[in-house]
Amino acid sequence: MVDLLVTYMEMTAPPSGEPPAVPLPGAAVRREMPDFPNYLDLYRAVGGPVQWDQRLRMPKAELETLLASASTHIHVLRVDGEAAGFCEFNDVGQQVIELVHFGLVPAFQGRRLGPFLLDQALRAAWLHQPERLWLHTDTHDHPAAQSVYGRAGFKAYEQRMETFPD
Repeated sequence: MVDLLVTYMEMTAPPSGEPPAVPLPGAAVRREMPDFPNYLDLYRAVGGPVQWDQRLRMPKAELETLLASASTHIHVLRVDGEAAGFCEFNDVGQQVIELVHFGLVPAFQGRRLGPFLLDQALRAAWLHQPERLWLHTDTHDHPAAQSVYGRAGFKAYEQRMETFPD
């Protein structure tokens, strides 16, 4: 088991202002419905360096059901057709939507693609008119995660130490 400092953040209004410009030619964000193997490939590519394992521990049938759910929305960033990152929301259509996963494949980091992906995905989630969006981030996530979320409009509302499987 490992103890991590977890920060809970929320957003209670949609992004304001103009969306950011596309940071690279050929970059686009679209909602996709990846099948099980493609989802896991992207999940591993994005989450491996920051030790994501939640979806890897889920039974296959449970994950397939989640991926097929109308309330699960996955927005994929592609650069010239190559998957560069994704943003996953659960409970879309409810009053409270959770941003469960967000990140980039390491080869695409450092090019302003993360804020672009996050902004595009958040704008799409807010079209469903929730009361709020929330997420949690922890000490294993990318060091810039909290500042990226803060610039997108999220505010921290709780921090606590939590124990997770190692």
